[in-house]
Amino acid sequence: MKVAEAVGRALVASGIEHVFGVVGSGNFHLTNAMTAAGARFVAARHEGGAATMADAYARTSGEVAALSVHQGPGLTNALTGITEAAKSRTPLLVLAAEATAQRSNFRIDQAVLAHSVGAVTARVTTAHDAVEQARAALQRARHERRTVLLNLPLEVQALDVPDAALLDAHPMPVREPVEPSEAAVAELVRVLERARRPVFVAGRGARTTGSRDALLALADRYGALLATSAVARGLFHASRYSLDVSGGFASPLAVELIRGADLIVGWGCALNMWTMRHGSLIGPDATVVQVDDDPEALGAHRQITLGVTGDVERTARRSCEAAGESRAGYRTPDVAEALAARVRWRDVPYEDEGTRERIDPRTLSIALDDILPAERVVGVDSGNFMGYPSAYLSVPDHNGFCFTQAFQSIGLGLATTIGAALAQPGRLPVAALGDGGALMSAVELDTVRRLGLPMVVVVHNDEAYGAEVHHFGPDGFPLDTVTFPETDIAAIARGYGFEAVTVRTPADLKAVQDWVAGPRSAPLLIDAKVTREHGAWWLEEAFRGH
Repeated sequence: MKVAEAVGRALVASGIEHVFGVVGSGNFHLTNAMTAAGARFVAARHEGGAATMADAYARTSGEVAALSVHQGPGLTNALTGITEAAKSRTPLLVLAAEATAQRSNFRIDQAVLAHSVGAVTARVTTAHDAVEQARAALQRARHERRTVLLNLPLEVQALDVPDAALLDAHPMPVREPVEPSEAAVAELVRVLERARRPVFVAGRGARTTGSRDALLALADRYGALLATSAVARGLFHASRYSLDVSGGFASPLAVELIRGADLIVGWGCALNMWTMRHGSLIGPDATVVQVDDDPEALGAHRQITLGVTGDVERTARRSCEAAGESRAGYRTPDVAEALAARVRWRDVPYEDEGTRERIDPRTLSIALDDILPAERVVGVDSGNFMGYPSAYLSVPDHNGFCFTQAFQSIGLGLATTIGAALAQPGRLPVAALGDGGALMSAVELDTVRRLGLPMVVVVHNDEAYGAEVHHFGPDGFPLDTVTFPETDIAAIARGYGFEAVTVRTPADLKAVQDWVAGPRSAPLLIDAKVTREHGAWWLEEAFRGH
């Protein structure tokens, strides 16, 4: 058996179930070996899309996904998606063929390339150790929650594996959760006992059902209000004390209540400039606590009063066990009444700016929230529009929202939604894009149609890179480089086999209602011509972070 086949089969036996990629000569045999061993291969139309699909699948399924790419340009094409995954600490295994011959036109220093974007690297170097080296790379991706590039030199892939090196198929050991120390739990409980207006903010490290349940129990004990970072949106959807998202997408009431907290606890959450609005959501006298299983994450973005090294679920459960009597905390009747009436953005009054030619994105988002089934998974691209679907489209839980924004790249949203849809097959996938990102990634409309996904793609079309228009326009700079003639994106979608509708007014959404009520035999693209007079409310915050 050749190294390529042995490695492919071993990775599937070790738990890889989904492989995304574009197949070329260098990764042909490896990819085929993985599919023969039972993995599902998802062929994208571009390696950049494949990388983001794999990233989103891993986030939304909780499993390590694999990305298979050709040597050289296959890897460089995938680099933006790999960077997003690396910055997000997504457990992802990138399988890249590698040209090592000095005169090869495919030769680049792939290891240096990966390190430059925050991924870690490994290499299969011998036929005898190939299987163990591949398994070690997978274990690192899983246990350290890292994006790992496994380089597979072409000449090594073609070697014969000695029979003694073919290990029996067996799954990888699971990652053991980090147990917090008794002293740290005791100090956290003391801080909670002193608090009168506690707020819990959960992040990526709390995105499990067990963590959610443990945090809900602890919050009930101390009367804490519940918020999430954007990437964990939906975690507390069912709680009447949920503030939804903390940070740039937070509603006015959520901002008011978080600023009024005397204790903010970040659970698996970085409490970074986005989630805390550059610290403006932290009151001057508030105690700040951070719980994370990575000690290097504690205090990395801001000064904290207490840092607890531990798994979120374990720490919350241990704190509950050591807690005193229950108290009302921040959950007063007035707060409960306010949350019921106006914590959602859709309940905040606004003046509709729509015309006969363009629909207000708030009006669009509220209408889609009512029309589309509640069991959905929403993926969001980057751009001026992104706050509207992120704030106005409800999601059923933490697996209903996939937010690939650590690198802030435009053009990832469609692939994000494809990966999330494959991880949550029982839900309606909703891709929220701007016209810039939609046209960058239009090639993956073919992947949506080919996979038979009943997806709704919503394009917020202002014929511009709106973030730049609203950032530079008020100062009188010329905008010819960031504005474009009107494009019929609905017609493009029809060419890929989609049903499509152009929306200028709320009445045009009747076609969306009909699609939802129908057989949904083809995916639907909504080319929404949105108003473009001013920037979104979160835009100023975003540019402050550049």
